[in-house]
Amino acid sequence: MRVLVAEDEEILAELVATGLRRAGFAVDTVYSGDAALAYLGLHDYDVVVLDRDLPRVHGDDVARRLVAVGSRTRILMLTAAGSMEDRVAGLDLGADDYLGKPFEFPELVSRVRALRRRSARPVPPQLERHGIRLDTVRRTASREGRELDLSPKEFSVLQLLLEADGGAVSAEELLERAWDANADPFTGAVRVCMSKLRGKLGEPAVIRTVQGVGYAL
Repeated sequence: MRVLVAEDEEILAELVATGLRRAGFAVDTVYSGDAALAYLGLHDYDVVVLDRDLPRVHGDDVARRLVAVGSRTRILMLTAAGSMEDRVAGLDLGADDYLGKPFEFPELVSRVRALRRRSARPVPPQLERHGIRLDTVRRTASREGRELDLSPKEFSVLQLLLEADGGAVSAEELLERAWDANADPFTGAVRVCMSKLRGKLGEPAVIRTVQGVGYAL
């Protein structure tokens, strides 16, 4: 799951991003509305956590443009103005959810996950294949009843492979969906992560390399 945090208070933006990464999300951060539009045009985000009072391009205008182009990215709007009228105005602009500042971080994570489930690519709460079971809500994984101790990145990669239902997933798609914009496509990050994931899944091997295409489970 990939999230863009657009918040002009840089310390808050990085705190939110760090917390979301710990919850297993791939997160990019920007501090202005024009940067938010640039990133949204380059990457396929599931959710944008959008501060309403962004500089250069207002958060309201970012929301309007996403709605105008029919983007499937869900909008969680943040604002220090928490009156009922403000919430209604934000939702009328096209936001899918609205959260006033200050907020409790577990609630933010829960709302982001809920928006992901409402996206154009819904994820079942349980994914299972070849004896591997993934709980996308509790974020637990097991194989034949054996609990797997996966890092957030390994969990995300395994989830993408399970969602493909036997189809091949390219390294480029894995980078796009599970890593943030700072990932260097030439570092072999996907290959290293896949090697560690295969080791944790154990024998018999269930992840195969599809030559010239990617990986399949």
